[in-house]
Amino acid sequence: MNFSDFIKKYAAHPHYKAPTGTALHAKSWQTEAPLRMLLNNLDAQVAENPAELVVYGGTGQAARNVDAVEKIIKNLLELDEDHSLLVQSGKPVGIVRSHPMAPRVLIANSNLVPQWATWDHFNKLKENGLMMYGQMTAGSWIYIGTQGILQGTYETFVACGEKYFNGDLRGKLLVTGGLGGMGGAQPLAATMAGATFLGVDVDPERIKKRLETRYIDKMTTSYEEARDVSLAAKEKGEAVSIGLVADIGDTLEKLLADGIIPDILTDQTSAHDPINGYIPNGLTLAEAAELRTKSPKEYETRALKSMARHVGFMLELQKHGSRTFDYGNNLREFARQGGEINAFDFPGFVPEYIRPLFCEGKGPFRWAALSGDPEDIYTTDHTLIEAFPENKHMIRWLQEAQKKIAFQGLPCRICWLGLGEREKAGLLLNDLVKSGKIKAPIVIGRDHLDCGSVASPNRETEGMRDGSDAVSYWPLLNLMANAGGGATWISFHHGGGVGIGYSQHAGMVVLADGSDRAARCLSRVLYNDPALGIMRHSDAGYEKALKMGETFGVKIK
Repeated sequence: MNFSDFIKKYAAHPHYKAPTGTALHAKSWQTEAPLRMLLNNLDAQVAENPAELVVYGGTGQAARNVDAVEKIIKNLLELDEDHSLLVQSGKPVGIVRSHPMAPRVLIANSNLVPQWATWDHFNKLKENGLMMYGQMTAGSWIYIGTQGILQGTYETFVACGEKYFNGDLRGKLLVTGGLGGMGGAQPLAATMAGATFLGVDVDPERIKKRLETRYIDKMTTSYEEARDVSLAAKEKGEAVSIGLVADIGDTLEKLLADGIIPDILTDQTSAHDPINGYIPNGLTLAEAAELRTKSPKEYETRALKSMARHVGFMLELQKHGSRTFDYGNNLREFARQGGEINAFDFPGFVPEYIRPLFCEGKGPFRWAALSGDPEDIYTTDHTLIEAFPENKHMIRWLQEAQKKIAFQGLPCRICWLGLGEREKAGLLLNDLVKSGKIKAPIVIGRDHLDCGSVASPNRETEGMRDGSDAVSYWPLLNLMANAGGGATWISFHHGGGVGIGYSQHAGMVVLADGSDRAARCLSRVLYNDPALGIMRHSDAGYEKALKMGETFGVKIK
């Protein structure tokens, strides 16, 4: 198939689709894999807005523009194993000499010199076609739909239940805002954890997508209906999820007026971007779009004030007993800028619930079946269940995932695994390809939100024991370790889910194609990657990380 025919079949904008099956279009699976995952990111089943190349998070793109997409595709189709493609903020900028075990693609997105790392400067560059926002897995081509954040959200809710509700969320009401590409995982994660869920989003299309993919049970535009259904389900201890089309601040105000105090309260609106993400209170979507274009500064001011109001209601509900936490969208910081001086009086989810897992090297291990056949994922599920009989938590997760998660685009799976477990799992998946038990190679990646790949003082590295919250050499070391280990493609981004100026983070993807070369790369990368998390937390003085390092022979000097 020539390049023109390939574009017509798989990348006729805005209709993107990953090739499936066992036939190669590129010169090897090392370049076929990133090609398929890039196109999968842009598939309408996966992406929020393929027409704008936006994958999730309001503005998180897979490539800078349509021309850049086509050039990336052309390069990947032609690239051999002695070269690597350089991608700068979603645009291919060069090819360098490398070798067969080197990463085939090296990606850097949204990075700015610190003094200029502001939304204002970024937006000027973006308007001039010089930059894009890569979020985390949007610009690194390993987003797998809402499932990608699902288990992390589930782990957080379960940890909340264990910490505050005797390990049982039945009969507990969880309220949140934001049901987009990331926040859309919340309803299913909550019901899988046993809670009753009420989620609010001003955009009905986002809730409709969650309905179509079976992540949410019911949608309504009536506050009264949402309230009554939620309370009835809570009373019966039913794990039911309701999506309300409304403003989250208005909804929290009404809950307070009605004397309804959620047991758990959080938020995943697109607060990381005050102009292109968060919708100011009192505006319809159409009015917001008009104001954003006509007067971005006024829009930003209104958004910040709305966030301050929103967080003010969260703080009030916290005083009345709601277990309230920030879910990593930088809502507290922008609410502070909007005038809520007590915005940081509730904690972030990482120090509150997730850091003990990070100290064990645990994090989001995800994989995609390049064959496009769901049976390949089910085979991997069964293999991991047999390989880790002692990991009851993982087994329960995989069994529930098989029953409740609808695939979006290429069939994928995620589960949280720690140091030692990731390497073992990766080699098992490679053996499945080698033996022919699955039909085509598997790619293994993760969210950038992991134990040793992020510096984000308002999220992953908030409240570090030694005060090293803003130290950002760890994601750089993670990037270099994964390049040296032989990841298939790697990325280094700025901003992620908290916004320009607030985070730096690294991503990696490694191919399991059944070869001995792949086995060596998998062994190195899937050890190095979580080992960086052990090193990072050991260096900060966490005893659990030090003990894990001793157990697995992590060299900590």
